[in-house]
Amino acid sequence: MYKKNNRFRLIPAIDIIGGECVRLSMGDYGKVTKYSSSPAKVALEFEKMGFDRIHIVDLDGAKSAEPINLQALQDVASTTGMVIQFGGGIKSMESAQRAFDSGAYSVIVGSVAVKDPGLVCRLLEKYDNERVILGIDIKEGKIAINGWKEQINSNIYEFIKSYASMGISRIICTDISKDGMLSGPAFDLYKELRTIFPSLEIIASGGVSGMEDIIALEEAGLDGVVVGKAFYEKRIDLQKLESWLQNE
Repeated sequence: MYKKNNRFRLIPAIDIIGGECVRLSMGDYGKVTKYSSSPAKVALEFEKMGFDRIHIVDLDGAKSAEPINLQALQDVASTTGMVIQFGGGIKSMESAQRAFDSGAYSVIVGSVAVKDPGLVCRLLEKYDNERVILGIDIKEGKIAINGWKEQINSNIYEFIKSYASMGISRIICTDISKDGMLSGPAFDLYKELRTIFPSLEIIASGGVSGMEDIIALEEAGLDGVVVGKAFYEKRIDLQKLESWLQNE
């Protein structure tokens, strides 16, 4: 159910704080909505709906030096057969390996991609560009890192270009101002990324309010979208979703 036309990926998201499934609003740790004490049960529900890929973010790890919620990752991996892409605290070879050992299929590098490009290069050499994803969080037009507490003045497009030349082939881009707000994605940003980087796999994240946004992102040429709060707040009609996915 997570793919359409063997191309567009629809990926449900689980964000974790203190071992629990939560969502933030605009990346603000002071605006937390808790949805479940068991990320594994939430993941299992998504799997029962037909999804076979899940996006997990360790929000505690995102503002720390390493992943914090690896037990929750292990629980999801042992409870489901889903392909897991995991981010939050991947800032060393060791932390990446722990994430893989805990059940992640791929890891998302965000803050470390800004601070230590050499490490990302080593990760790509040890694993490959299917298992290492570049995560770019945008806040007020700047790259935000370390749990969105710090903003970098680097040109977004030059930053992506440098990693594309290094071998990165997949990016997940989040506009923090949209994340968790159910106000619609940053369409202009994603369209520009699609135009500038036609060969990269570009996954949108943040702001999806319903099926219309998902359809519009596919029509804009994106390769997929990560969806969280719209699922939890029941903004997506599952019958319409299934009908759309089956409409080749």
